[in-house]
Amino acid sequence: MALPDDFLPQTDIPEPLRPPLGRVRERLAAALEQADNLADMTGAESPLEDWQALSDARREQLARVLAVSSFAADTLVRYPEWLFHLDASGELETAPDAETLRSWLDERLEAAEDEAALQSAVRRFRRARMLGIVWRDLTRPAGVDMWATGAAVSRLAETCLESALAWLEAHVAPRWGRPAPRRDGSEQRLVVLGMGKLGAGELNLSSDIDLIFAFPEKGETEGGRKPIEHQEYFTKLGQKLITALDAVTADGFAFRVDMRLRPLGDGGPLVGNFSMLAGYYQDQGREWERYAMLKARPVAGDREAGTELLASLRPFVYRKYLDFGAIESLRELKSMINREVRRKGMEGNIKLGPGGIREVEFVVQAFQLIRGGRDTELQVTSLKLALERLPELGLLPQEVVDELMPDYAFLRDLEHVLQALEDRQTQTLPEDDADRERVALALGMADWPAVMARLDEVRSRVRRHFDAVIADPEDEVEDADDTEENVAVSLEEWRALWRDELEDGEASALLEAAGFAAPDGAVKRLRTLCHSRQVKAMQRIGFDRLDALMPMLLDAVAGSDAPDTSLERVLPLIESVLRRTAYLALLRENPDALGHLMGLCGASPWIAEQLARHPVLLDELLTPETLYTPADKALLSDELRQALARLPEDDEEAQLEALRVFKHAQVLHVAASDIAGTRHLMKVSDYLTYIAEVILEAVLAMAWKHLTRKHGFPQRRDGERAGAEPEFLVVGYGKLGGIELGYDSDLDLVFIHDGASQGSTDGKRPLDNAVFFTRLGQRIIHLLSAVTPSGTLYEVDMRLRPSGNSGLLVTPLEAFADYQHHQAWTWEHQALVRARVVAGNATLAERFAAIRGEILAGTRDLEALRVEVVKMRHRMRDHLASKGKSDDFDLKHDPGGMVDIEFLCQFAVLSMSRETPDLLAWSDNIRILETLEATGRLPGQDCQRLRDAYLAYRSAVHRASLTREAKRGRDADFQSHRQAVIELWQRLLEPQEAPQ
Repeated sequence: MALPDDFLPQTDIPEPLRPPLGRVRERLAAALEQADNLADMTGAESPLEDWQALSDARREQLARVLAVSSFAADTLVRYPEWLFHLDASGELETAPDAETLRSWLDERLEAAEDEAALQSAVRRFRRARMLGIVWRDLTRPAGVDMWATGAAVSRLAETCLESALAWLEAHVAPRWGRPAPRRDGSEQRLVVLGMGKLGAGELNLSSDIDLIFAFPEKGETEGGRKPIEHQEYFTKLGQKLITALDAVTADGFAFRVDMRLRPLGDGGPLVGNFSMLAGYYQDQGREWERYAMLKARPVAGDREAGTELLASLRPFVYRKYLDFGAIESLRELKSMINREVRRKGMEGNIKLGPGGIREVEFVVQAFQLIRGGRDTELQVTSLKLALERLPELGLLPQEVVDELMPDYAFLRDLEHVLQALEDRQTQTLPEDDADRERVALALGMADWPAVMARLDEVRSRVRRHFDAVIADPEDEVEDADDTEENVAVSLEEWRALWRDELEDGEASALLEAAGFAAPDGAVKRLRTLCHSRQVKAMQRIGFDRLDALMPMLLDAVAGSDAPDTSLERVLPLIESVLRRTAYLALLRENPDALGHLMGLCGASPWIAEQLARHPVLLDELLTPETLYTPADKALLSDELRQALARLPEDDEEAQLEALRVFKHAQVLHVAASDIAGTRHLMKVSDYLTYIAEVILEAVLAMAWKHLTRKHGFPQRRDGERAGAEPEFLVVGYGKLGGIELGYDSDLDLVFIHDGASQGSTDGKRPLDNAVFFTRLGQRIIHLLSAVTPSGTLYEVDMRLRPSGNSGLLVTPLEAFADYQHHQAWTWEHQALVRARVVAGNATLAERFAAIRGEILAGTRDLEALRVEVVKMRHRMRDHLASKGKSDDFDLKHDPGGMVDIEFLCQFAVLSMSRETPDLLAWSDNIRILETLEATGRLPGQDCQRLRDAYLAYRSAVHRASLTREAKRGRDADFQSHRQAVIELWQRLLEPQEAPQ
């Protein structure tokens, strides 16, 4: 006999599988004997000797593979020589790369003279490669796991598509020619998009391949006997490509091809041009098609054009906002699958059943659909890559991913084994005892009960994580209500109230029971919204989202500290997003966010207005750990850099929008922490100032890049060329310079450069330095103040520059120094006390600081200085202070207010810094007062009283901004602070005047 009885070691083979393995050995022996006889007759080499010479280790692997996979056994019985071809090429240990696969298949296709020969060659090639893939998957040499197996099958499918397509293009060229070039002169080929697991590069062992065909532009073929329209050409070519892989012949099939994911499915054209596809997805694309397009990837044909097509479709797939409506669609899709599973009794299906493969995929794809437009790191087709990135983005805890990743791998390994048995697409657990033993052997588990125990554990975990992401939020609210005693109103009652199904008395009684002080007014407000023209005009999906949200919203309003106020402030937000219903979905899908919304809107009408004006800020409510914890400057800078890096460098509009969203979001964080009392007053101003500084740095970089790209780099004063780092200073004055920004502060700026006075830029369109730097300043102002859908960044005030509005927009550093030495008024030196560099070149900043120090520490006539400071202060009071007597006062401008303290600090710096240079270190009033105390220039008690007063005033001003109240204080509340400031003012600056 060709093979001895003990040829296949059975030591590791379970007892029930040994008889079937013996029968496989007999079939192999007969095939080898037949091959040996044929070799004798033809003089060819016989594979028998190679089989008999197999090493013990290889025989053990062979026994394992044959015991599990009927596909492998049938293939080796039919082609016994293939085992040694695979061994010689290294395929039993390592998957060949794409280039190697392509060269092997192209070589085989060179001899194909017709489509039948093409089909035969592709099928034999695919079967040989699949034998190697199954072998590696069952023997697991180093580096091979489920992901490697999926990648290998995907590479094989792509190779078969690409080689078959290239052969067919050449085959039909004499008759139909080639497509006409595109308008830009580039050639046109069929674009083959891989969808599903092919697009992800994670195919199963026996997967269908889901494809969409496309071509760039309409036209007519050229160079053939019978030119035809591109639509007809690519349709015929696509049909032939499908047949080349999908048709069942004597050699079987290569890959089953599924084209149902194309627009309109089986009822639509087989191939679409780019314009048609873009129009379809924009006007008719459905939610499930967004879900499908997550996986789209060019896999054959013109891949570059395929990438271009997918880039044009990206806005359809990935929304710019957080799209929680996607969860509703996934929830509905999963419900439909569940109904189908129950109807067909498929609960044991490891793909579609509870806790199965599809539920892991839904978890990942939910985050991709919801956040992929914002977090572009999620715009990947690979599930593995997307899942790994979720913890980095703070979307799933690392421990959840650490469970989902191996659980998904186990489910996919099990799926591969089920398909390796017969090379058949299945995810159903076997009923046959022998097949169950084969599965257990392939998975390296003791027996079938061990497999089921592990599977039950895995499915339970997957289902738990799936429910946490996809579960209906109303269930969470009801569960929370169930745990609370004496819940006044149920969601069903809130729903009836919102739908105006209650009588007047019932509605008012319901709201009164829920804690409303003025229930009649609240009922009227709700009815006005419910019956408003905007609500009546909503599309069905939008109205359904509003209808689902309102009961939960009213429940959250009732749970707030002041329901009447919360309702009055939150309804304008709801009205503002009636046509942007993704935000309605966001609030419904995140009950915790509703709670934060009520707390913030109840405390601050300013925050309520900001949210209504910029609903994109609702995203921030989803992460309370950052909502109430503003980022420091380093983290802010990093976050902004990452946000801008996700955008095309030449898309200035998108960058400006990102800057504005970033600013509004970060200011909201500061306001939320201010209301929650988690940040000290000085920290609030610090954080608001940090936000402005990182934005100014980004805007300066954008403006510099824009100008230097067009005009080249300017010449420096030392004759060298400036480089990529801006040779420019943005100097902050006023509250920005003093690190005391408020919520609605504008930016007092001065621009300075140090370019050569007679120099110019070195680009193709050179400019004189003066013109270049002026345009740079203008560009910065434009970027800061331009209006986008998200408003402006900051109002900019440039009046503090040398000579004010009549002076140059951008001043050379030397000219700035000369002006300050010889022409500046005393009030300009006062303003310089609060000046500091907030963005720009570090070396220039040092030189500016030195000049500032020289000016402030200059020799002065103290009496003349005192007269000038007092005169300026009285002039300001005449224009800005309160007129007449009242019970309150202007926190900033009235005597004893903030401006008095600021003038006292400025007078101290101008009069004392020559002897006390430590005073030059700071531009903010609090630290100046601390330095005056530390150096003994003012008594500690006086400094403390001024600090206390200043902080109290600033705190009141911040709160007035948030509560939309006038920046005034009650005399009775601030009497001691005002008195202290007035006394010190009179002692230091107006000692002869009688007390006011």
